[in-house]
Amino acid sequence: MIGISFIVLILDLVISIASISMVKQQSTQYLQDAADLYINRINHDFAYINHFMGWTLANDENLSTMNTYGVNSIPFLKSNEKLHKLFAELQRNYGQAYHFFYYLENSQYFLNCAPMSIPYSDYLEVKSQIITLTRDKGVYEKFYSRWTPIHANGTSYLINIVPYYNRYLIALISADELIAPLQQINLGASGYASLVNEYGEQLSGPPKDRNLPASKPSFLERFQSSNVVSSTFSNAAFSAHMVIKFGAFEKIMVAQLLIMLLFLIVTSTLSAIMLFFRRNLLIPIQRFSRNLARINEGDEATDFKSTRITELEQVNEQFKELVSQIKRFKIDRYEQELEKQRIRLDYMKLQIKPHFFLNCLTSMYSMAQMQMYEEIESMALATSRYFRYIFQSDENFVLLEDEIEHVRTFLDIQKSRYRDAFSYRIEQSANINGIVVPPLVIQTFIENAVKYGVSRDRELCITLSVTEQQLDNGDQMVIRISDTGPGFSPEILDLLMRGEVLEQTGGNRIGIMNTIQRLELLYRHDANISFANDGGALIVLTLPKMLHPTGNPKEGLTHEYIAG
Repeated sequence: MIGISFIVLILDLVISIASISMVKQQSTQYLQDAADLYINRINHDFAYINHFMGWTLANDENLSTMNTYGVNSIPFLKSNEKLHKLFAELQRNYGQAYHFFYYLENSQYFLNCAPMSIPYSDYLEVKSQIITLTRDKGVYEKFYSRWTPIHANGTSYLINIVPYYNRYLIALISADELIAPLQQINLGASGYASLVNEYGEQLSGPPKDRNLPASKPSFLERFQSSNVVSSTFSNAAFSAHMVIKFGAFEKIMVAQLLIMLLFLIVTSTLSAIMLFFRRNLLIPIQRFSRNLARINEGDEATDFKSTRITELEQVNEQFKELVSQIKRFKIDRYEQELEKQRIRLDYMKLQIKPHFFLNCLTSMYSMAQMQMYEEIESMALATSRYFRYIFQSDENFVLLEDEIEHVRTFLDIQKSRYRDAFSYRIEQSANINGIVVPPLVIQTFIENAVKYGVSRDRELCITLSVTEQQLDNGDQMVIRISDTGPGFSPEILDLLMRGEVLEQTGGNRIGIMNTIQRLELLYRHDANISFANDGGALIVLTLPKMLHPTGNPKEGLTHEYIAG
């Protein structure tokens, strides 16, 4: 086994060295091609800029005019503006890194003829050096069509001076900006690209800390090698150097060697580790899985055998507790549904009121004795509509407009009984089409107002108003029911405001308590009921605005809505 591993190690080493060598050659060739492509483009830019400046000096009348007139004269200023536009267009074509200046020797006038972005201190230093260079009789041979480096305040710039008699055009670009595109290429963690002059001195990049004496290399760094790619600019006194240091290749080779050595150790300990995990992890997990399966099938969970994994024992106990809580939750939910059904039955009991039906028949009998036939017809029709709505309202929600119409029917019936003992007013300031509310929730409080407010001493006025208010958490419907009767007794009002249960002896106050419980079941905590005495009883229902889900709300309510 060890012999086979050693042979595999040697083969892997040979293959790794050959692969790394091929990849490095391909990478170097790719970078060389990329550098040559960029240098060729720069050479083309240099040649065109040099040609453009030479042609401008020889043929453009603006410089001649500026050389003839004074610097503050109108012809000079107009020509200067035209020249500035000309070179600003050239700068837009070849990049903001290029800067252009002109120098008129007769008037000793030096100025930029395109937007300038170099520091002003550098500009002054460059200006001084350029003026000095123009005094050299060999300026034409040294600088024309040849880009030359100069230094200003620690920054290297590349200049091209084009002379024509006593006037000059100068192009300038920072060495850092010229080499920047090559520095964007990935040359490795320690690789860099730089410009060097003809004496081998760096004009730009790498960072200065890379020129400091290197510390003692690490073990992996001893295996790293570097390649240098050089490209020369035509008609320039500098060249581009790219130092390639892909240390990852050597690191991969060393890492593979270490992996193969570790492989010998891993293979010898793997069996022991597998046995350990099987005994202390896999078998306990299998037992735990079987226990979960028993619980899922409805059987009681068996006690988990003691293991060295305390967490599994804790998870098993917590899961058993969770199952117990789920069972209790199901029981509580079932009991809640039973309570809900009981409340619904109580509500249905309240819906069918024999004494109300008998009172309606008695009223119609009295009207018949007095030959009030039109009133009998109205009473019979209203009673029919009332009980039809009662027996059809078996859903949790009905249309608000239908509920208001039912309340109107109820009040008309009571109006026929009590005559001028009370009056009512229904106000709708909001568009209620398609809005749903629990059935008979309004009638409960209207009926309570009639029951406790009508008297022979004074006329009772019942007011029902429906409005809509907009809040951050959603729109709400506000239903106000008020009357001019005696209002709530202090004891009853105190219990209602504190949300306590009213005593329901003799069948009294069942409607109010059932309504409160129904709203709690249907809306959870999103609905609110407030009670007060304000010239009589005042009940304000605040319900979430809920719309019928179907396109045509008159097709019937077949869904159960529960807010929250």
